[in-house]
Amino acid sequence: VCLMTEGFNLDHIDYEHMSPVIIPRGYTKKYIEGKIDHQDQLDKIMDSYDKVSGASDIVLFEGTGHCAVGSVVGVNNAQVAAMLGADVVLVANGGLGSAFDELELNRVICQHYGVRIAGVVINKVIPSKYEQTKDYMTKALKEMWGVPLLGCVPDRPFLGCPALMDLETLFKTKLMNGDQHRFRHYNVADINLVTTSLTQFLENLRNKPSRTLYVCHATRDDLILGFMAEYQRRSSKKKGSFEAALLVCGREGKYQLCAEVKDMIMGLDCAPVMVVDYSTHQAMQMIHSYTPKFNIEDRHRVAIAVEHYEPYIDFDELLRRTTSSDSSFNEPGTIKLEDLKQI
Repeated sequence: VCLMTEGFNLDHIDYEHMSPVIIPRGYTKKYIEGKIDHQDQLDKIMDSYDKVSGASDIVLFEGTGHCAVGSVVGVNNAQVAAMLGADVVLVANGGLGSAFDELELNRVICQHYGVRIAGVVINKVIPSKYEQTKDYMTKALKEMWGVPLLGCVPDRPFLGCPALMDLETLFKTKLMNGDQHRFRHYNVADINLVTTSLTQFLENLRNKPSRTLYVCHATRDDLILGFMAEYQRRSSKKKGSFEAALLVCGREGKYQLCAEVKDMIMGLDCAPVMVVDYSTHQAMQMIHSYTPKFNIEDRHRVAIAVEHYEPYIDFDELLRRTTSSDSSFNEPGTIKLEDLKQI
């Protein structure tokens, strides 16, 4: 919401009307217990829609997750789309069989609520399979659903790489040093857990890709000091870029960074160092399972996302479909793509 509001300068809309129903932890239990009124949720959504649409030329609804999300509290995405009279664009990650199967589950829910599907976007397609996926998915949607493929977007791994700012959010902490590098991104596949000797670690620092995220334990003072020293050596002699970062893992009250090393880190103009209260195993697991969110502060990643997606989505067809006078649901096998283009 913040990204859309600030990125598109939507200062004519209040935040409360952009997310009228928020479902925090414990909300579902309260709803089932009867402490949250179902009609009150619907009224909030309609009131927000009236206010936003009254002040805007176009209203875009985002249904997070699949079409059934929200069912347990009586306001799933398909149900809300039906209530608001909105067409739906379904988005699924790349592939053919598995992607279409996933889309079919969502189509059935839309059909149940009488929601018209404007089209489909296939995301994160393996580049080498792009043409194949686009061709076959276009044919499958045309023959089985009678709706167009509005976009087929090849994967851009960088967009899923966490920045140090994202890791601050994940671990609920802040960089001890190197704050100016918060927006530097790291490939999860290149994370390096350091359990070797200092000598081997220094060899890795000099031979591995410069932008590598290293993880070590808080008891390895030698590795931490070696990391800082290598940064200082490169900086003073200008021996190429040094874009590595160090994640120091420990547990409060058991394994912690000693005060002397902490003072050294804080006292130097150092490469990024972050201390987290997790074991190395936990930290690695958390990073690998984490999906970084787009943030208006990370303008570089936002700009790359816009530049990457725009050429692969048929916005003219999207607008034509969503402004068509035909609002009926397209049953599979009844309307061909050629016929739809005459609407």
